[in-house]
Amino acid sequence: MSVGELVRVGEETPLRVRIAAWLGARSPDALRISLGMILVMFGNLKFVPGASPAEPLVMRTVDLLTFGLIGGRAAVVGTALVEVALGVVLISGIALRAGLTLLLPVLAGMMSPLVLFPADLFVNFRPTLEAQYIIKDIVFVAVAGVLIAHSLGARMVVPTSRRP
Repeated sequence: MSVGELVRVGEETPLRVRIAAWLGARSPDALRISLGMILVMFGNLKFVPGASPAEPLVMRTVDLLTFGLIGGRAAVVGTALVEVALGVVLISGIALRAGLTLLLPVLAGMMSPLVLFPADLFVNFRPTLEAQYIIKDIVFVAVAGVLIAHSLGARMVVPTSRRP
């Protein structure tokens, strides 16, 4: 069921309601595909040694999170594989629930350096470029929330009249 069906959009429906219904019906897919594209782009950079500015941080983070079992280039390539695979799932929509199940732990891992290495990421209480790179992932967590809610059946409801 689309948002348009929920509000019974027709010719006499106010323009703002039609726009809201159109955006509400398409926004979850736009969020899913755009997040997938970002993951594929950033993941692909990690396949090329030295191409990703996050490479040293990925090595340190994965090494610490795996208690030294995975480190160095293997950590970067493993991260790249996970990011690209998850990105492809989000873009294609195939195995989406499995991908969304994996998304939250992946995002937690992506943001974990803020907790693991705060002294390296904040100088005089100001975020370094690496910290800013990670902080933007907060938006990804919000996107994940929308996508998970949508996959579980939640839909945006567009009111047909304005409240005062």
